[in-house]
Amino acid sequence: MATMNVLEAVRDAMRLEMRRDPNVFILGEDVGARGGVFLATNGFVAEFGEQRVIDTPLAESSIVGIALGAAVSGMRPIAEIQFGDFIWPAINQLVGEAARARYGTAGQRNASMVVRVPHGGGVRGGLYHSQSVEALLAHTPGLKVVAPSTPYDAKGLLISAIRDDDPVVFLEHKRTYRLVRGEAPEGYYTEPIGRAEIKRRGEDLTVITYGLMLHYTLQAAEQVSESEGIEAEVIDLRTLRPLDVDTVIESVRRTSKALIVQEDTPVASIGSEVAAVIADRAFFDLDGPVRRVTPPDFPPMPYSPLQEAEYMPSPNKISYAIRQLIDL
Repeated sequence: MATMNVLEAVRDAMRLEMRRDPNVFILGEDVGARGGVFLATNGFVAEFGEQRVIDTPLAESSIVGIALGAAVSGMRPIAEIQFGDFIWPAINQLVGEAARARYGTAGQRNASMVVRVPHGGGVRGGLYHSQSVEALLAHTPGLKVVAPSTPYDAKGLLISAIRDDDPVVFLEHKRTYRLVRGEAPEGYYTEPIGRAEIKRRGEDLTVITYGLMLHYTLQAAEQVSESEGIEAEVIDLRTLRPLDVDTVIESVRRTSKALIVQEDTPVASIGSEVAAVIADRAFFDLDGPVRRVTPPDFPPMPYSPLQEAEYMPSPNKISYAIRQLIDL
């Protein structure tokens, strides 16, 4: 085992897969000599050359379009969108084409591609560098959407994503890149796409979350445990499409209460889907309403540190919601 941060885990996964499989290549803005805006591909040109680490123009539609063409031709591209906020020009290639490739060719072609997407707030990126883009992408049948929270999960899930025969959008929360450290094996290993994980065991309520909010939720769970003896079970979804419904429902049936925490706005979101599934499959096991902790429902992530902190969920906001739900 080695101790690494999330960014190092992502880098390690890509390097190992490029060494293993010559069909794997990387393309995106500044991924070459600069090593990427976050240095995820630092040193890759020296090892793999410019034919496999390709700097592209500032044109997201062409980045994903080229990746799709290569994927259906048998290669395994890793396309980087520099910030999630800039993925919208590539939506036709992702939603309109890649997600439909297998169905549209009666299974004769696979869009075996990964689109890496740094996303999320808490980094003072303002309204054009802090968006949460997962809901629209996870709405699309044919796309797999992965959102790891830890170095272990980031590395194992990215290796699985690169080897997957379907298109995978791999969401990497920018704030976790260097902030979150943990252990991960140094060599090859995979984590299954589509399986959630219980990160903390508890019996009083279930909290479902993903991404950066996992770490805030774990902090909140420790707060209420130490102050009031409330033991929250915390589930990290890890994959947003397909959702691991069974893990969520099994936990909610045991604890009888459910709280969903997300950084994205509340309407038509991942939290909405999780709440609907709980209401459908665990309604008679509930001992209270399904509650959510989210930002307010308006578009921009503020640039001001004080306003950004007010906008985003926090450990204190989550612990307050836990106490409210327990007291019902």
